[in-house]
Amino acid sequence: MSLLYEFSSSLKKNTKLHGNHNENDQRVRLRAGRLSMFYENGSLRYISMGNHEIIRMIYSAVRDKEWMTINPVITGEKFEIYPDSFRIEYHCRYRSGEINFSASYLIEGHSDNSVVFSFEGEALDTFEKSRIGFCVLHPVEGCAGKSCFITHSNGNTETLKFPFYISAHQPFSDIKSMKWKIDDSDCTLVFSGDLFETEDQRNWTDASYKTYCTPLSLPCPATIQKGEKITQRIEFKTEGGVISEKEGKDEIKITINPDQIFSLPLIGVGRSTRPAPLTEKEISVLKTLNFDHYRADLYLFNINWRHEADMAAGEAATLEYSLELALFFDNNSKSQLEDFVNWVYVRQPRISVISLYHKTESATPDRLPDTITPLLKEALTSVRIGCGTNANFAQLNRNIPVSDYSDYICYSIHPQEHASDNATLVENLRAQSDSVESARHYSGGKGIWISPVNLQRRFNANIENYEIPVPGDSLPPQVDSRLMSLFGACWTAGSLKYLCESGANGVTFFETTGERGIIQGDYPSRWPEMFQSASEMIFPAYFVFQYLLKFKSYKVIKSECSHPLKVDNMILSDGKYIKLLLINFSSVQQQVDIKGWSGSGTMKQLYAENFAEAVSDCNWIENTHKTLVNANEHLLLEPFSVNFIDGDFLLKNI
Repeated sequence: MSLLYEFSSSLKKNTKLHGNHNENDQRVRLRAGRLSMFYENGSLRYISMGNHEIIRMIYSAVRDKEWMTINPVITGEKFEIYPDSFRIEYHCRYRSGEINFSASYLIEGHSDNSVVFSFEGEALDTFEKSRIGFCVLHPVEGCAGKSCFITHSNGNTETLKFPFYISAHQPFSDIKSMKWKIDDSDCTLVFSGDLFETEDQRNWTDASYKTYCTPLSLPCPATIQKGEKITQRIEFKTEGGVISEKEGKDEIKITINPDQIFSLPLIGVGRSTRPAPLTEKEISVLKTLNFDHYRADLYLFNINWRHEADMAAGEAATLEYSLELALFFDNNSKSQLEDFVNWVYVRQPRISVISLYHKTESATPDRLPDTITPLLKEALTSVRIGCGTNANFAQLNRNIPVSDYSDYICYSIHPQEHASDNATLVENLRAQSDSVESARHYSGGKGIWISPVNLQRRFNANIENYEIPVPGDSLPPQVDSRLMSLFGACWTAGSLKYLCESGANGVTFFETTGERGIIQGDYPSRWPEMFQSASEMIFPAYFVFQYLLKFKSYKVIKSECSHPLKVDNMILSDGKYIKLLLINFSSVQQQVDIKGWSGSGTMKQLYAENFAEAVSDCNWIENTHKTLVNANEHLLLEPFSVNFIDGDFLLKNI
């Protein structure tokens, strides 16, 4: 059976392949006076007035002793929905490992622009928890830099600000209530049932500030006894002037900003964690891409690191990529460096970047580069050295290296530290640029290197500093089947947009082959029920890189979309002509207008109808059908589509 036939026949019944499960079908639109919002899976999302988002989300979380979020089973949902008010009741059961917790929830929306969210819960067994209770997400846009009036539990008040640059520590603590303004309207949150504080979730590239219960200063994890009851309540209200609305609030418009221009960063790919080495056929496919570097992790404290190093060096040479090496040391760094330098002299690999990490410390301790960088530079005179963290921006932000013996500040990115639904992954894209801007602010003029970028996290940074093999035969937590889907390609294009537009110097994405790669490769899926790929399948994200890496000499032109949670884009220019990547994150067709360009050309759409054709042909972009488009016309984007636009398009005023 051909690959094309396999995917043609399975697309209609297997929505995982193109990400075409409509999460919006689970949403219930609600109103509370002038407030609008959605109810979805026990949470309130996008509480807005007019077209101003005031609160991104209110939800309740149960997190175990290792900070893993427990997904509840929701039962008994009851809805009373009226034109300007509502009442929702439901029950949740949280069970995983030793966690056994039950809670009943009530959400009420009132015509006076207020919402009350409460629950009563009980521990059905004794267990350890890191958190149980409400979380409120505040959108960065509209809040960053703005004043917030905090009332503490003792009645004292304080005026503070939502941080502009990412705050390493809690900007607000001991919160009884908080008040801030949107236009002339006062927005108020009142909390009861626990102590609340606020953290900057951009530390994990979540595009929000989070006000949550149980301060981190208290002992954690904490033991909950069987039969112990927990009750909490949140009240939100807007009062005062009317929040203004912008014209054409429902239209999707993209505005090009030709005065904000960035060079493309160096873009690389990670070595596959699949046990088998790259095959000749896989290498021939990967060589159609023009990556700048090839990341490999070397644990120099392990006796078998040379074998991994030899494999990586051989593959990089065959692919004609330079090596990006992540070197992990323990306290025997001097002897481990000597061994590594000896390997370099014998093997003579082409290495462009080396990032230094410590086995047991979450961020590079300054003593490490101070000690070994001079010796590294003797052996590799042109190599660039990075220091930072193998984990999230949070670990970097709390332990920023200050050693002069490094060229880059480095950290990794993934969007699923706190939630994993499609909407959250799209929301969090914008925070990637915030992380680069904040890293630059704190870096002392050093470059910014993001490596790697993954759809799923590689390890739990609360307890580990690097990835270790996962025991058993079940699907590892590092694997996310959306990587092989159209949604995965959309997310990849969005990530590239925000990292490139923020001026990052280098970025490394995903892996080459396998279930964490950009192609499946010659070997079938190791978990065919959960990761339903086929041998030789080209994952859609592959084409995003293939298109972008053709235009390395082009500059990135910053652009903005009026509805970035539905549609976004990336624009390249050589100073005259432009290339566009248009992304539809949603499950419905979208109509888009672009301001700031002129001319005509062609558009190639990667979407559900040609998914099977694309994943069977690594040269799909060159071979596929194209349609004529004109800058003066609306562009129609198919659901979950990536759209490649070329032609004689000119930037205006450039």
